[in-house]
Amino acid sequence: MSELSFEGRVAVVTGAGRGIGRAHARLLAERGASVVVNDLGGSIEGDGADTTPAQAVVDGITAAGGSAIADGNDVSTPAGAQAIIDSAVERFGRIDILINNAGIVRYAGLPDVELDNVERHLAVHLLGSFNTMKAAWPHFSSQSYGRVVLTTSSGIFGMDVNLPYATAKAGLIGLARSAKLAGEPHGIKVNLLAPAAYTRMAGGDPDSDENAAAAAAAMPSESVAPMAAFLAHESCPVNGEIYTAGAGRFARLFLASTEGYLAQGPATIEDVAAHWAAINDETGYYVPTDLMDWSGTFLKHQFAQMSADTTS
Repeated sequence: MSELSFEGRVAVVTGAGRGIGRAHARLLAERGASVVVNDLGGSIEGDGADTTPAQAVVDGITAAGGSAIADGNDVSTPAGAQAIIDSAVERFGRIDILINNAGIVRYAGLPDVELDNVERHLAVHLLGSFNTMKAAWPHFSSQSYGRVVLTTSSGIFGMDVNLPYATAKAGLIGLARSAKLAGEPHGIKVNLLAPAAYTRMAGGDPDSDENAAAAAAAMPSESVAPMAAFLAHESCPVNGEIYTAGAGRFARLFLASTEGYLAQGPATIEDVAAHWAAINDETGYYVPTDLMDWSGTFLKHQFAQMSADTTS
């Protein structure tokens, strides 16, 4: 297989000053992309700002012969997101790729979790991804091309002290599935990546903590970047899908439905209880491509009856 190149492409990577985002930015630049390295530079809880991490990544890229600029705008505000995209267009003339990786984490769960905590996560992870994608969308549409990678998480499967993070990351799935439908006629593909890597958000900064560095050696950020880059490449064959990557393994995550139980006539609570095994039986499950696809399968018996009624 020939090497997959990003020559001539311009990418924005948010949260690229450290860890996973840094690995994404470096790989894209190494393969020829011009990269906007965005990072607010705050704490893992989203406090403060510092352009030093983003600039350090840019310095490394340019020292290796690549092309990159640093950006310290805040994705959680529409103005900040617009400024990030504007930086790409003003400096490099276009925007082809958007990898939304910026994130925060403040561990909490019920009953103690505060609303402010949830709102902070939604602002950065979910609204931050929305803001930057909305800002980039007119450019993607006008050139009939765009690639978006949203960073979700295996945290969506649940963890007792991870409610705000999981909530925000799960919301990105709905965002991507709807955006994919809007983008399809315009050559825009929107996919999701759930990374598995040890970074400072996992409980220690590998750049300054020896124990964290040892853990990161087993689950390095660099092992996630190939999937992100493939989803951002022009040859990416999928749209609206979820993939996971880390520690040498790559896999697909998906939403599916069982065939379930079809009641004959009006159903009761007792019918649900009596057919619980059939409702949960994963044999013959299907993977809907969108809402209409799911509706067509789930309500196929109704459509069949309507057709029979009109022909009788």
